[in-house]
Amino acid sequence: MSDHGYFDRFGGKYVAEVLRRPLDELEAAFAEAMADAKFLAELAAVRDDFIGRPTPLLFAENATREIGGAKIYVKMEGLAHTGAHKINNAIGQVLLAKRMGKTRIVAETGAGQHGLATASACARLGLECVVYMGEVDVRRQQPNVAAMELYGATVVPVTAGSRTLKDAINEAYRDWSASFPTTHYVIGSALGPAPYPDIVREFQSVIGRETRDQAASRGIEIEALCACVGGGSNAIGFFSPFIDRSHPRLIAAEAGGIGPGVGENSVRMGGAASSDGIVHGYKSRFLVDADGQLAETRSISAGLDYPGIGPQLAALGENGRIEFCAVGDAEALDAVRFFARTEGVLFALESAHGGAAAMRLARELPRDTSVIVNMSGRGDKDIFITSPIFRPSEWREFLRDELARLESGVEIHAFGGEK
Repeated sequence: MSDHGYFDRFGGKYVAEVLRRPLDELEAAFAEAMADAKFLAELAAVRDDFIGRPTPLLFAENATREIGGAKIYVKMEGLAHTGAHKINNAIGQVLLAKRMGKTRIVAETGAGQHGLATASACARLGLECVVYMGEVDVRRQQPNVAAMELYGATVVPVTAGSRTLKDAINEAYRDWSASFPTTHYVIGSALGPAPYPDIVREFQSVIGRETRDQAASRGIEIEALCACVGGGSNAIGFFSPFIDRSHPRLIAAEAGGIGPGVGENSVRMGGAASSDGIVHGYKSRFLVDADGQLAETRSISAGLDYPGIGPQLAALGENGRIEFCAVGDAEALDAVRFFARTEGVLFALESAHGGAAAMRLARELPRDTSVIVNMSGRGDKDIFITSPIFRPSEWREFLRDELARLESGVEIHAFGGEK
């Protein structure tokens, strides 16, 4: 847990006075809920019956054989309901909000997986849901937008600033500030003002606990754990049970984008534009430009292009417990192809950054060691990004045909086919 909201010098609660009351209320409610056997039993039941936990730990036998180094295992979070780890936190927070008497949920989303998970959790538990999403991300993640709306959520495109995740967060805060008596803000990553980093880590730590127990039951000696890091919810949950140990190694892959220059990547821990800062209510490492403003970020994965990182991850990176590395767009795409071809597993672009880091590490380690990568989500959502790269002519023809069909007035009816 944090020390009064801090992890070393990072963290805190840097918010306007209007948000102090809801944050204090949330902190007290969370502490009470985590000490309540009835709440914990309800959470355990919804994890089993709704999320589909535990997720499998897959030995990537073909990938291991082809690489020729350490054994690679994949924690299959992509098999959780809604296709990613985000549901672990979303269902926990929405359950907590319902316990607090809230009737409305707001959330931000980048790649769309957190918005999708929150919309699904709200549908299941009967709360209104509003999701703020940058206009850029709305365009590149249409399948998730459609699914959120199908779950009954209202998706609000954000047109301010860079029109990506950081701007969606700003809009969600504005909404919550004006509506907190009835509304809870479900932050999707292990960041924001205290107590959010503790809350998100706790709800996501189920990933790490399962991994630890699954490895122990199979006699797997873990040399390293690898995960992608945007804000960091999948990584901190995956690493959580191992943080206070000196082993295994904890490897965090940031988005290297297209190069090392400012605006070409999203590397917060050691990148050219990295600096301490206070943004979105907490102190951490952020990417800033020459004027001290948040810098533009770049990544092929919408979920990794946030300019900051969760405060606990920043602290663990500085003290050396977590080793950070950068994985570029091209290497992440190669990892998508590799695991799809060798294991029949389709990594999300975000998760593929962790997969690429695991591939690098496995090549360097002896055959009798084991590396586990958290496949934090599956790649179905990325079809509009990956298809134009992997099969451009076929994808162009498909879109042209679809557009022609729509413009011709042909309608698809659920039970009657085309009309």
